[in-house]
Parts: sequence; structure tokens; C-alpha cells
Amino acid sequence: MTPRVRSWPESNNASFLGFPAYKAGMTHVSYLDSYKNSITKGREVSIPVTILEAPSVHLLGVQCLKPSGYGEDIAVQLMFKTDKDIARTLTPAKTYATVADLDKLNPDDYSTINVLVSTQPRKTGFAKKKPDVVALGLGGSNKDKLAFVKEHIGKEIAVSDVFKANDLVDVHGVTKGKGFQGPVKRFGIALRSHKSEKARRNPGSLGSWKGQAHMMYRIAHAGQMGTHLRTQFNQKIVKISDNPEEIKIAGGIVRYGLVRTTYILVKGSIQGPKKRLVTLVKPTRPNKNKAARDESNVTHISLASPQGR
Repeated sequence: MTPRVRSWPESNNASFLGFPAYKAGMTHVSYLDSYKNSITKGREVSIPVTILEAPSVHLLGVQCLKPSGYGEDIAVQLMFKTDKDIARTLTPAKTYATVADLDKLNPDDYSTINVLVSTQPRKTGFAKKKPDVVALGLGGSNKDKLAFVKEHIGKEIAVSDVFKANDLVDVHGVTKGKGFQGPVKRFGIALRSHKSEKARRNPGSLGSWKGQAHMMYRIAHAGQMGTHLRTQFNQKIVKISDNPEEIKIAGGIVRYGLVRTTYILVKGSIQGPKKRLVTLVKPTRPNKNKAARDESNVTHISLASPQGR
């Protein structure tokens, strides 16, 4: 259930272009509206937010890619030594790369250089020990990327090093799984008349391309619903903090627990169930109107229990 990011935005700064986080739950916050054209300027506004827990990550490896017939293939992959929990996910390498191995790489020989990072779910509020491995893009030239990797070998990277409050992000994640569903639930088609000679919950027409064992993909039919890779563009980060006491929901977050590390408040809802990994990526097509609104002036965070405790 680790989302794959298919394209990364361009950036001149040598730093991570994304960061993984775990979805914890939702609450609502109040902030002071300071947007000049807003009808609620100077007043407190309440908005829903999603709580993401983002413990620091380890720099696990580096991938050097070369062009192939239909894209890019990994030409060189070097792995670095991290904590022992990575053995739950990957087979440990017999030998680990060092700075000397990076010095042997010629940045001009590769089209793209990405990094692999491993999460630390053991630090979060839910019972998980197996780290997730995520590939992240880097900004800058290939030479800058290799210099960035050398500088951060053996170090932990925090989400505050990548994002800050009031930033826009694209959220890549896998949606909730709903199994095999019919066309009414899956596509929202209307029920047919009760006098229909055949099924009421089927599409009324199969279209003009229904012969020769061919059916257009646009026709609403039953099938898999949910567990799809989806991207939500231009979500606003309301707050980032490493003080989990500020978000200590009474009785804990249902089906998650207590947030124990750095948390992120993202405006609105995020795809996927609780405990699932999402990847926050710098925006590929930022919305200037959303970016102009400063929604980081949080005055209140609701800590009420959803179960009425």
C-alpha cells in the first residue's frame, strides 16, 4: 500500500521533493482569517484538518537511473546502513556503501538520481515495526544531488526540513478498499424503473460498441472499487509541530492511538484509511490563490473525543 509517485516537480534546491507520513485521523481547527479579499477577514474560521504523523526517516540508499526504451531503468543502486528494523522489509546487504563509493559515480552518466528512505513506524502511535521503503526525488543538478546524499549519510531527516506551515503539497495515496461493487455504488448511475424487464441496477444501454466481444470502458459495470492510487493536488499544510501534546485527542484517535512524534495538519480530508502511508510531494502545478491565503494562524485545535468521552 505504499504509493508510487510517477513524476517529480522541478526544483533548483538540492533537497527532498517529498516526505512519507502516516494518516492518523481528522479533527477541526480555528484560525484567524487574514486574507485581504475574504468576507471573514479578521474573524476566526473553523476548518476540518487531517492529522498525519511523520516520524523522521533514514536515508537508505541512492538510485542512479539511465534512459531506456520506454522510460528509465536503475543503472546503479547503493544501500547504506540504517537501523536493524529494515531487515523486516528488505534482505540486509552484505556490504554497505560509503562516501568513497559515491565519489566513484559520475553524475553526467545518469539522467536522474533518486534516494530511498525508510520510515520509522515504531515511533508512531500504532503497533507497527516493519518500516516502509519509499523512493523520493531530489532537487538540483545531479552533482548537487550526490553532494546532498553524501552530507546526509547516517543522518535522520525530519519533515520540517522539507515542508513548513502554509505550504501546498500534492498528496499521493491509496484509497480505501471497498471490494467488488455494482454500477450504482461504483459509478453513481440512477436506478431504472421498477417496471424494467431486466435488472434495475444495471446500465440501461451498453452503447454502440457492444458487438464482436467488445465493450467500451465507459460503460458502467460492476468491478473493483477502492484500493486505487490517487493524487490530491494543492492541499494546504496548516501546521507542523514536534510537540504531540498539542494534538492529544481525549481517549486517543479511534483505531489509531496517540500521536507520539512530529505531526502535520493538512486542510481537508486525505484519501485512504487510518494507519496507511501517504507521500507528500511539493506541488507540480501550485494554485496561486490557495498559496496566497495564510491559514497557519491556528488559535484552537479541537481535542474532543469523537466517542463523546
